[in-house]
Amino acid sequence: MEREWLERELAAGRSIESIARDVGRDASTVSYWVRKLGLRSTHAERHAPRGGVAMEVLEALVAAGATTREMAVELGLSQSTIRHWLKRYGLSTRGAEARRRRVVPQDAVTRLGVCAIHGEAEFRQRPDGYWRCLPCRSLHVSDRRRRVKQILVEEAGGRCALCGYDRSARALHFHHLDPEAKRFHLSYGGFARSLAAARMEAAKCVLLCANCHAEVEAGIATLVPAPDPPPG
Repeated sequence: MEREWLERELAAGRSIESIARDVGRDASTVSYWVRKLGLRSTHAERHAPRGGVAMEVLEALVAAGATTREMAVELGLSQSTIRHWLKRYGLSTRGAEARRRRVVPQDAVTRLGVCAIHGEAEFRQRPDGYWRCLPCRSLHVSDRRRRVKQILVEEAGGRCALCGYDRSARALHFHHLDPEAKRFHLSYGGFARSLAAARMEAAKCVLLCANCHAEVEAGIATLVPAPDPPPG
């Protein structure tokens, strides 16, 4: 990414998110180059005064529906710093509010029981009256996510599109070729969705190992096909 062009765009008041949309890159990639080239967003200069972040700035970003990651990129701060000031001001992002609404209420029907797998454990009663071991339920969800990811990895070729790595599906990521077409992150809850929905999202992606994914996001590596594996 050229320094002069990026400096000119930032000086014109462009946000990192809007620049990222124009160049077809993730906002974190643009933010990386801004820091690497020694530049700074005018939004960061204005909204991140010494000693903290102004409450009205965070209120405006929350009202706009920004995530903590988007706030961090916009203001040139870490997500942990954003979370700190949100908590200090008693603010919550829409995502955090939605997660709180999904928390099981305190009066939910639970009791201690004995599970054949986990021994003494907490059980929760389902609407159909059946009592379910909570650790078993958690394992079931984790197992399903792994199965869905394994299916999608195999359907995507089973190896990194850059270096050909194929030893562990856990180290393979789905990288969206067009950020604008992304409906949701596969890695963050995407594998818990229906297989059909996950397949549709995976079709927009290329499979990369963790190292290559980080280099592509940072603009260090470019996407070129990996060589075919040797026969046999």
